[in-house]
Amino acid sequence: MSRAARTARIERVTKETKVSVELDLDGTGVGEISTGVGFYDHMLNQIAKHGGFDLRVHTVGDLEIDAHHTVEDTALALGAAFAEALGDKAGVTRYGHAQVPLDEVLASAVVDLSGRPYVVHDEPANIAPHIGGNYPTSLTRHIWESFGHSARVTLHVSILRAGRHGAQPDAHHIVEAQFKAVARALRQACAIDPRNAGAVPSTKGAL
Repeated sequence: MSRAARTARIERVTKETKVSVELDLDGTGVGEISTGVGFYDHMLNQIAKHGGFDLRVHTVGDLEIDAHHTVEDTALALGAAFAEALGDKAGVTRYGHAQVPLDEVLASAVVDLSGRPYVVHDEPANIAPHIGGNYPTSLTRHIWESFGHSARVTLHVSILRAGRHGAQPDAHHIVEAQFKAVARALRQACAIDPRNAGAVPSTKGAL
């Protein structure tokens, strides 16, 4: 029996931004990303590639002010797309975890498609304030909080190692390792469990 397509299309329009997200959970890792924030585009492509999702994102935001609204609203729309594509979550694995190294950095991500939004984020406090000119590193935590609450998932993201003691951590590596780890954890959690027979993986019968 064929399974219904697990896809979503989300349009989010505010006074500051206009965001369009298209998502296919059962894709091949194709990403087409345009937010106007180059490093953020690179990170969202990690979600597509390492999650095995087809993802198209187009955002027009008030970058003449700063990147905050653009980054936040894109994360909210992305989370909403995951929530819509997952539907009632029947048959999914539900839990996913990954540890991803990027040279000297080791990141961990654990996800539960719980229906209960909760986000824990831990990274070094002394990383560079910007990457690529217009990506404030302070927004990384906000991305996971916005995504997790919109997707209605429990998400823990941590940096386990950040380089040599006393040296300033590499901000690019720290953020990129997080996105790759989250992508791999989501890939595992969203996968269909062949032993599940289409049931919702919860003793409550609902997620």
